[in-house]
Formats: sequence, C-alpha cells, structure tokens
Amino acid sequence: MPWAGAVLWAAGLIAGLAHWDAPGRALRLSGVLLVGVDAARRPSLTKWTFFGIMAGVELGVWAPATALKTRFLAELFLRLVRMVVAPLLFAAIVNGIAGHSAMRAVGRVAVKAILFFEVATTAGLILGVVAVDLGGPGWGVQLPAAAQTAMAGAQQEQDWQQFVLHLFPENIAAAVAQNQFLQVAVFSILFGLALGALADAKKRPLVELCHSLAEVMYRLTRMVMMLAPLAAGAAIAAAVGGTGLAALLPLVRLFATFLVAMVVMIGLVLLPILLAFRIPLRRFLHAIAEPVAIGFATASSEAAMPMTMEKMEEFGASRWITSFVVPLGYSFNLIGSSIYLAMAAIFTAQAGGIHLTLSRQIFLLAVLVLASKGVAGVPRAVPLVLFATASALSLPVAPIVLLLGIDPLLDMFRTALNVAGNGMACAVVASWEKELRVPAE
Repeated sequence: MPWAGAVLWAAGLIAGLAHWDAPGRALRLSGVLLVGVDAARRPSLTKWTFFGIMAGVELGVWAPATALKTRFLAELFLRLVRMVVAPLLFAAIVNGIAGHSAMRAVGRVAVKAILFFEVATTAGLILGVVAVDLGGPGWGVQLPAAAQTAMAGAQQEQDWQQFVLHLFPENIAAAVAQNQFLQVAVFSILFGLALGALADAKKRPLVELCHSLAEVMYRLTRMVMMLAPLAAGAAIAAAVGGTGLAALLPLVRLFATFLVAMVVMIGLVLLPILLAFRIPLRRFLHAIAEPVAIGFATASSEAAMPMTMEKMEEFGASRWITSFVVPLGYSFNLIGSSIYLAMAAIFTAQAGGIHLTLSRQIFLLAVLVLASKGVAGVPRAVPLVLFATASALSLPVAPIVLLLGIDPLLDMFRTALNVAGNGMACAVVASWEKELRVPAE
C-alpha cells in the first residue's frame, strides 16, 4: 500500500505539471490517503515523515498563503535539534575516546574515515562532470532578466590555512553558541584524549557522567524526532507555496540528470563498497532509512546527525566509532553535494554558452575539492560555493541565480545522499576495525 500510494502521488504530481489539474489532484489525494492509512496501521517515523512531505506539497499547491505561514514549524524543529547536538557530541565523543583502551585506534579510525570521505567525494565530482557533459541540461536555457543581477555578499573562499585554523575553537562556549559543531567535536576529541590519559580512578567518575549524559541526549533526541513529520510537511509546504510546481519546469532536465547521477553513484560506487566490506545490505538500509528521511525533509545533515548516530549504534557499530565517524562526516562527507556542485558549475557554463575544455574541467574539479569543504552540514550553502567557484573560473553568475529557484528541492536529495554516506562510512570503518557486531535475525 505505501508504494502504491507513492506511485499514485508521483503520477498526480506529473499530471499537475502537465496542467491536467483535475486528474492530478485526484491522483495525489488518493496517494496521500493510501500512505496515511498505511502509516496509521503500521506506524513508523519514516512513513509519517513521507506522509508529512506529501501532505506539505498538497498544502503548498492548494493554499500557498497558508503554507508560507507554516515555515516556523520547520525552524522550531531545527532549533530543537541544534539544542541537542552540542551536548550529544561532547558526551558521546568523550565517553567513546576516554572509555576506549587503545588510544592509537582513534587516529587510525580518523585516517580511514577521512580517506573514505575523500574518495567518495572525488568520485561524486567526477560523476557529476560526466553526467552534465552527457546530459547537457544547460544548453539553450533562457535566462530571465532578473537573473542578470549577481548575488551580493557571496561567500569568500578560504585557503587551507584558514580552514585548519577554523577547526580549533578560541572559546568552546562561543563555538556551542554559534553552532560550530566541528569545533565542538575537535574540543571533545582533545578533552577525551586528555581524560583518557588519566589514571582509571581519576577518570572513571567523569567517564560515567558522560555516559549518562549521552544516554539522556539520545532519549531527548528521540523525543525531538517525534516532531519530524510535522516539520517536514511545514518545510516543503513553504517551499512549494513560495515557488509553485511550475517553477521546476525550466530546470527539469538538470533535475532528472542529477537523479540519474545519484542512482549511478549508488549502484557503481557505494553499493560495491558495502559489498566489499560485507555490510548486511538489508539491515543497513533499514537502519539508515529514518535518518535519510529526516535529512531529505529538512535538507540539513545536522538535523539527521543525532538519529544517524543512534541508528548506526543499533545497527551494530561500536559506540566509540559511531560517535567519532558520524560527527567527522558532518564536516567532511559531501557525497551528494559533490555530484550537484560539479553539475551546477558546468551547467552555469552551458547556460552562458561557454564550452569548457577538458583541462578547465579538471581545474574546476580541483577548485571544487577545496571550495566544497565549507558545504557539509550547512543548509543552503551550495549556491554560495557556486558563486565563489564561478568567480575563480570566470564563469557567468546569472545561471546560478536561476538555479536558486529549485535549489531547495535539489538540496533535499543531495542531503539525503550525504546522510546515507555518513552512515555508510560508520559501518565501513567499524567493519574495517572489526568493531561491527550486527545483531542476529
């Protein structure tokens, strides 16, 4: 029933875009009803989240003015998640490192995790370039007059020294207040290493306190996530109410090309890695489903991070690896974003009538490898990185302005793949370290 409802709803969405309004509405409402009935009969957060997304689209189509007023519900959800993340990171990382007897394993795990993220990100960039070259979605795009005005205040590029310097907080309280979670993670790692170096009698009380704090934050996370379906519906309702479904038509080729590239990335890169490390595929998909749904609905890896940590620990990865790899991936994992960054950058050249040579495309990849490090975990940051990249390569910025109309929808898909990659990295590194204990059926 849920798949039938999803198919009906998707068919109704296509009919609506084709201006078959009455059949489209009937199909979409039937699909929403089927998914809602199934979610009520066999409830799960994943089903209710997708029901919220579908209902949100309908609200945006039928009552756009009302839909725009629901945006605060999504903002409230994100505030609650941000409230949880910093103490959860601190407690989980400190407890994982200080409670682990082999300190050398921490550095080894960091190297393996970053290696995974960099290989996957580079593969995503290359795949994005190949897909957009073959699909050519930017050729023949008609730019509106308003798109000739460049965005003011585009994000300035950071060199590698600035990026490294930014990893370390001057003030941990300020890092928490400013949602600088990578800085919180770095502080927690250093704190955990210092605590782990103490004698057992001195470190045990604080380790136990961090263990209890982590359990409380996991429980609080589950409470906050109960609001995810409502927040998901509100977020997408506001997006559809603001732009309308017809706004997607000029860029449908780019959207379709991106989805095909995602499927190829999953089938030719991610799936073979899972099989190579003997990760139980069905169990992994079940474990990662809810975090991916949260990431898709909120377009924020940050919102999905607490549940990703919890689900991967339930999947069988040891707590200390889960609490280390998942936060690391929050800042270094760009599997979904890398595909889109490469595609969008070349799309701007195509839309501007510029043919990029192979050497310029290779240089483009090198620039994106560096520039993309500011994207992970930051909702809606990709357009800013695109402006910085266009400036570095002397590409037109008007097509990037045009992309902003569909960026929220694309952001949902690329964030979902980022979240899946985060969980996958945790499972792979845990298996690599022989710290994966998948429960028996």
